[in-house]
Amino acid sequence: MKKICFVASSGGHLQELLCLQELMNNSDSFLVTENDGIVDKGINVPTYYVPQINRKEKNFFCHFFKLFFLFTKLLIKKNPQYIVSTGALIAFPACLIGKFFGKKIIYIESFARITHPSLSGKLIYRFSDLFLVQWESMLKFYPKAIYIGGIF
Repeated sequence: MKKICFVASSGGHLQELLCLQELMNNSDSFLVTENDGIVDKGINVPTYYVPQINRKEKNFFCHFFKLFFLFTKLLIKKNPQYIVSTGALIAFPACLIGKFFGKKIIYIESFARITHPSLSGKLIYRFSDLFLVQWESMLKFYPKAIYIGGIF
């Protein structure tokens, strides 16, 4: 059975990713999300928390690079074959480190993105193995993406 690492920032990105709960439950998987002080009782897989960061905070770059170190350690320890993400800030270091270690990267652009791509999506699109969009209109920004409709 393939091991899957699911990664998403807290809030809406995490709620979107949790729509894949059946896949999580039926695979050898684990979740990485931000520690925002709210424990989601609907998560039924091993969960690892990383510090929540904000692009506008004073020590953003320090915290952002710390995520690279944390993901390197976690990916070496857990050794998943796939990384699936719905985005935001923690997605980029997770997917980039994963790609460096030869993991398959599957990115699902946020359902909220109807007319403009996200920053995470634009960055990860360049090296993802499978890029999925939930709105047909997003194919103009991501021509190699696959339109799957909403995962909600």
